[in-house]
Amino acid sequence: MRLRGFEIISSYKHSDVLLPIRKTQYSAGYDIQAAEETILLPATVTVIATGLKAYMRSDEYLGIHIRSGISIKNNLSLINGQGIIDADYYNNPDNEGHILIAVYNHNAQNILISKGTRIAQGIFYKYLVTDTDANNLFVARTGGLGSTGK
Repeated sequence: MRLRGFEIISSYKHSDVLLPIRKTQYSAGYDIQAAEETILLPATVTVIATGLKAYMRSDEYLGIHIRSGISIKNNLSLINGQGIIDADYYNNPDNEGHILIAVYNHNAQNILISKGTRIAQGIFYKYLVTDTDANNLFVARTGGLGSTGK
């Protein structure tokens, strides 16, 4: 039985996208690379494609964190601080669960992100729910970014 991991989405199967790996035995995060060259415009949010999707247990999520090296050296941040990839985002009908990294460029000039640049790291987390969670009326996920409403 598969517990958690990464796969390449169908539209990037032949694009030399690499599955994330941990670089050391005690690294918490799996390094995630840019799937294509991307230019980050000044003072703007740019979404970087990874070509990846992640599967996990229903009580887990994948936290997306910008790598400290690229953040500090290039004055970049994730626009939402931490990205959260829910278990039901995997294989959703809108975008197959494609993990997209929303990066804010704090500079006055463009920043080039080359294909293969390690931009983020993904850490799998377990989460808890409240006692009253069973009373919630849940909706089925039908899409990608922002698909569960406002």
